[in-house]
Amino acid sequence: MSVMSRPFLSSGRPQKSLVAGRKRAVGRNNVGRITTRHKGGGHKRLYRFVDFGQEKRDVPGRVLSCEYDPNRTSYIALVAYRDGDKRYILLGQEMADGAEIITSEKAPVQPGNRLPLSRIPVGTFVYNVEVHPGGGGKLVRAAGVGAEVLAHDTPYVLLRLPSKEIRKIQEHCWASVGRLSGEEHRFVTIGKAGRSRWMGKRPTVRGSAMNPVDHPYGGGEGRALRGTRRPKNLWGKGVRGVKTRGKKKYSNKLIIERRKK
Repeated sequence: MSVMSRPFLSSGRPQKSLVAGRKRAVGRNNVGRITTRHKGGGHKRLYRFVDFGQEKRDVPGRVLSCEYDPNRTSYIALVAYRDGDKRYILLGQEMADGAEIITSEKAPVQPGNRLPLSRIPVGTFVYNVEVHPGGGGKLVRAAGVGAEVLAHDTPYVLLRLPSKEIRKIQEHCWASVGRLSGEEHRFVTIGKAGRSRWMGKRPTVRGSAMNPVDHPYGGGEGRALRGTRRPKNLWGKGVRGVKTRGKKKYSNKLIIERRKK
């Protein structure tokens, strides 16, 4: 599948007060040096300000429109709250135009509503999960994903993340009920090189096609072997199977079971 069918999305312009122009860094740091390769070009994008925290407590809201967001894989929803405020939030699978949602400790456990993890029963799928109470949603924000509530172990709640990692999250952290929209995103094939360029992705050159000065695999006559025992990147650091997570990271103790490939 190269194109996703999305007839439920609005074809209108985004809410003007919730968008802004943004100059992209195209993989450069503050002095202009490339820190992330293969980035640059692509279509212009307006940045949509998405309310990941949904801090409006006990104020009902209604979904005005479901919209496309070029800055993420899932879709977003424009919500009008009863006090007159409008905000963008992540769109859940079962949300549609006219749906009523609320962020409250006493909210019913139904798709789109946001509650503390301590109030969400075992077996429920959640998304846009906080890591620290009040810090806004940080986990489970990609298209079509959801984390399953496995157990309540005060003061933590055990979640199985989309990566199959089982992790403890503080029970006072908030999460939205359901799964995210755009579940068909994983079936999309890019189809051609030009489409990657529209997305701001530049070509990847093989290390063996470079000169020795540019890459550890460079040089040689014809198609030479890489000449090194372990695979390396451009700077000679090990890749493929090398763990990059810090050994002293504070949250290591919260991971019950590591993610699976």
